[in-house]
Amino acid sequence: MPAFDRSGRNPVLELLAYLAIGAASGMLAGLFGVGGGVIVVPALILLFTQIGMGSEWIPHLAVGSSLAAIVGTGAASTYAHHRRGAVRWDLVARLAPGIVLGAWLGAALAGIIPELWLTRLFAVFLTYVGIRMLIPRKIHLEHTLPGSPGMWAAGGGIGTLSALVGIGGGTLTVPFLGNRGIDMRKAVGTSAACGLPIALAGAIGFMVVGWGREGLPEASTGFVYWPAVGAILLASMPTAPLGASLAHRLPVALLKRLFGVFLLLIALRLAY
Repeated sequence: MPAFDRSGRNPVLELLAYLAIGAASGMLAGLFGVGGGVIVVPALILLFTQIGMGSEWIPHLAVGSSLAAIVGTGAASTYAHHRRGAVRWDLVARLAPGIVLGAWLGAALAGIIPELWLTRLFAVFLTYVGIRMLIPRKIHLEHTLPGSPGMWAAGGGIGTLSALVGIGGGTLTVPFLGNRGIDMRKAVGTSAACGLPIALAGAIGFMVVGWGREGLPEASTGFVYWPAVGAILLASMPTAPLGASLAHRLPVALLKRLFGVFLLLIALRLAY
């Protein structure tokens, strides 16, 4: 398999860019409660495009690398929520089979989706998140949690979409649980725990479907680029608690609206 030529790239500046992406994703995840993938994927797409990495596989590398990074941050977040008794492990167990199968399906679909359409799919997702930041949706209690088939189906949908766009699934899991009467703190903690199988299964799936593809960088396994993953993890884990701390001191409602506008602008840039 021909390796991607690194000539002409500045490894120091590249490393600094990955660290900046990681620090920003951790800070914003802690401040707004959004998954780091919302920041990591578009930032990596734009960075990889700028440095000319991976040609047609740029969005695939961004999504796969984001999922691999979420494995580390998701584990830390899950442990923190578990210590506070905020994880409903019984719900995690009921959602996990569908989540894992869905994440593998999402990775398989990503392997056959062309670069342009995978980028546009993420732009649509960013538009959804941006609108939710601008116009927060109220929780409407519907009915109790469905039985096992329904939970598997819900997990499958959450896992598929999350793997396709490189997120831990909190944007989908929290409303699903909250609308069905789960206390919001436990919905967030349970969602964090569900993000771990999404990220792990999705990252493995992106490694497998990307295996042997031509034009990928040397330090990648399939569609997971390890230098980006390592640097993003290193920078994001200490900044997430800082963002959570700032959430108690800053005008978060105003900042959410500004962040929503920012996401819509990024979505427009990715779509065109």
